[in-house]
Amino acid sequence: MTAAAHPEDDVIRILLDQHARIRELFTEVKSVSGVHRQQAFDELRALLAVHETAEEMILRPVAEETAGPVEADARNREEEAANRVLVMLEQLDVDSPDFDRTFLEFEQSVLRHAEHEEREEFPAVRAGRTPAELEDMGLKLRAAEKVAPTHPHPSTAGRPAAQWALGPFASLVDRTRDAIDAAAHRPSRPR
Repeated sequence: MTAAAHPEDDVIRILLDQHARIRELFTEVKSVSGVHRQQAFDELRALLAVHETAEEMILRPVAEETAGPVEADARNREEEAANRVLVMLEQLDVDSPDFDRTFLEFEQSVLRHAEHEEREEFPAVRAGRTPAELEDMGLKLRAAEKVAPTHPHPSTAGRPAAQWALGPFASLVDRTRDAIDAAAHRPSRPR
């Protein structure tokens, strides 16, 4: 599946574009070090957290109908496992050997997950919904991303109902933490 073959607001196109960006960020994290690596990892972490939450809230319920509950459940379990590893990675120094080892395993897992979505879940969703419904889902996905957490929350991962209930609160906490972290790393202004 290629993103360019679909309308701009089509949910599958949005998700394919995000998968491409996730792949780019994995490469970037592996190719830099120090502060640049931390920045690339932070961007990857936030994108993954938002992406997976929005998928669970908008795509997964439709996938359960179109691809079947076994497929949807398998993707939810993969996302839950990925969130647990992402929490571990957040605690590690990005330049440590433990980070490198865990990150490579995490990358392989996330890329396998994306391939399953692209080969199994996305085609079923596309076949089971009209172009207008897919565009409506894309608009809902973008809205969900605005209130999605920017850090992994394993207690809600893989559970769409929990994402709807706790996601907005977790997002507020995460975005506040992100703003404080960004302010703490900004150079001071002369008075």
